[in-house]
Amino acid sequence: MKKTLQIWGTLILILFLFPVIITNIPGGAKAKSTEIVMESPVIVYASNISEEELPKEIGKKALLYFTHSHEAYEPVTKAHDGKVTVSHQSENITKFGEKLKKQLIFNGVQTDILPIDNAKEMSKKGIPHYRAYNAIRPAVKKRIQEQQYDLIVDVHRDALGPDKTTIVNEGEKYAKVAFVIGVEHPNYKKNRAQAKLIKDEMERLVPGITRNLIMKGGKGVDGKYNQDLHPSLLVLELGGYGNTEDQLNRTVAVIAKATATVLSD
Repeated sequence: MKKTLQIWGTLILILFLFPVIITNIPGGAKAKSTEIVMESPVIVYASNISEEELPKEIGKKALLYFTHSHEAYEPVTKAHDGKVTVSHQSENITKFGEKLKKQLIFNGVQTDILPIDNAKEMSKKGIPHYRAYNAIRPAVKKRIQEQQYDLIVDVHRDALGPDKTTIVNEGEKYAKVAFVIGVEHPNYKKNRAQAKLIKDEMERLVPGITRNLIMKGGKGVDGKYNQDLHPSLLVLELGGYGNTEDQLNRTVAVIAKATATVLSD
């Protein structure tokens, strides 16, 4: 009987100490809550991050939204349901916006996503595609009036092919990024300056990952892209229709890291 009690006592002690032991073993229980893949010596793509592992917030706040919310990537839609398409109701640019939000938070930037599927709402109301910027403008304006943001990003997918939207750096492929600036409002230079800061920092991290700034104005283009609503409102083209999910994920991590660095300066 005494021997049995000793055995049970030992088992209870082991069970009590087990979490402590595991916590202090490198790669133990804490490691299971996080998937972190090193994509290069300076970039970390993080998914499934626990609150304990998040860096300290830098006191800056960003807003993401999607004027063309159903823009999609052919390799991504094909992997999802076999359809090769550049427009998709679920496997679209918003999926990578969610990833960008997670990456920004990982880098200490508090981030919101405007809760509106603009393409879906336009379809319901019979609004033509070319009026997308006008359609989303009231929702963006309202949110900016209600809350203060240090950076606002309208995330898009470019129409260019993979030969123009892919870069190889240290053996890894990345989707290239382009910033679009509408020049038909008085303060466009402020938008341009903010875009250039993030572009330059991205280039420092991964040379060649961005394209030249695209300045737009004149007949046949919007000319503002709602950037007149805020001096730090950027239109960002994330890759093109032929970029893969892995390439996009790597670039999302670079965007977030560069953005956090710029906002913290």
